Amino acid sequence: MSKSSTVIPIQPASLFQKQAKIYPKAVDGWFARWRWAMVWLTQLFFYGAPWLQWNDRQALLFDLEQRRFFLFGLVLYPQDLIYLTALLVISALGLFFFTAVAGRLWCGYACPQSVYTSIFMWVERKTEGDRIARMKLDKAPWSANKVLRKGGKHAAWVAIALVTGFTFVGYFTPIRALTVELATFSLTGWETFWVLFYGFATWGNAGFMREQVCSYMCPYARFQSALIDRDSMIITYDAKRGDPRGSRSKKADPAQLGLGSCIDCGLCVQVCPTGIDIRNGLQAECIGCAACIDVCNGVMDKMGYAQGLIRYSTERGVSEGLTRAQMVKRVLRPRVLIYGALLAAVGIAFVTTLALRSPFHVDLIKDRNTLARVVEDGRVENVYRLQLLNGAESVGHFRISASGLPGLELVGESTLEVPAAQIGSLPLRLQLPAEAAQSLQGRSSPVTVEVARRLPDGSEQVVREKTTFVVPR
Repeated sequence: MSKSSTVIPIQPASLFQKQAKIYPKAVDGWFARWRWAMVWLTQLFFYGAPWLQWNDRQALLFDLEQRRFFLFGLVLYPQDLIYLTALLVISALGLFFFTAVAGRLWCGYACPQSVYTSIFMWVERKTEGDRIARMKLDKAPWSANKVLRKGGKHAAWVAIALVTGFTFVGYFTPIRALTVELATFSLTGWETFWVLFYGFATWGNAGFMREQVCSYMCPYARFQSALIDRDSMIITYDAKRGDPRGSRSKKADPAQLGLGSCIDCGLCVQVCPTGIDIRNGLQAECIGCAACIDVCNGVMDKMGYAQGLIRYSTERGVSEGLTRAQMVKRVLRPRVLIYGALLAAVGIAFVTTLALRSPFHVDLIKDRNTLARVVEDGRVENVYRLQLLNGAESVGHFRISASGLPGLELVGESTLEVPAAQIGSLPLRLQLPAEAAQSLQGRSSPVTVEVARRLPDGSEQVVREKTTFVVPR
């Protein structure tokens, strides 16, 4: 290397851009009031449902230890996993259907991330002020006022998060017993862990991550473009009416100035919880909360212009100037009809199957140690174990019988009493007379065990379980 050569140091470059903090501005309007109505509705259900009682037990309880799920008058067991699968399929189809019709309404109004973010932002505004005040407070040096405001905000956040975590655990451990354990400082290790874990998740997601959950972590934002089309109802900016943008006096005539209705105030960006500019078109980050619609309608009212510069509409409706009636007519299109038909079919099948579901389950297990044996008088005996799950919330009285072969007889106990929502078992001994068994030597013959439950009105519910009867050579 020559003496005149200059060594240029390599400067490291970051591959990641620092996430700019978003300071959403408070907004009031018709859609904002609907969002708060959904906040109240969802949270009254979430916090109140575990306290509801049904037949002297918690109405909604997912008892993992006892492997029982209580849904008001319905009791589900591990054998009923198919119903959970059906619920997941119905939820997915419902999401596809409503997204094809009206975009991400779930995200903007009822998603837990949006709901808790709204609650945490309300606390933030009460303790730190609105958008400008929060921005100034973050830039200001630390002082007693800043510590008090920040500390008060986080204290309220932590309190809400812990109550949320406690309520969540109350769906898996009876919440009344959980409250007694909390009051006596006797929570188990796992209960304490899950209360703190879910509380921490709520505090982190709603207090800090916020729009990042919707933009980067939620898969729904990524595949929504595959579910919507030009006739899906989404939040749109009417560029034909709004552009060219520009500020002007309230008394000025925009036509004479060569301007559209948009005064380029930027409020639609300031109120957006994900920080996007809806005027650039539909974006994956848009959660359909309609905050931009409320604030824009307020600006239009002040300027004396017609509302609806930003509105719920369809891409086709905006580009072709369709009326609302014309857009509604295009709702019943192939995509929506297919999703709707699948949703209706699965929903009907789910409800029908659930309505016809037997209140008890029968498992008949053949004794593998002794397939068959010859007892007194040359009779052939097969031994089974009957396991009976009583899914009802009352004591079950069951009568057992067997059929399928001439002379087949049930020996021993033929009745069983099983407590409510419990499992009972009974050894079954089926015997066949020697003369009837002679012609069946070396064969396995089908037989049926019938379990009948007596109902209060005198009728019976019957479950038939098929098995085999083996006759040795």
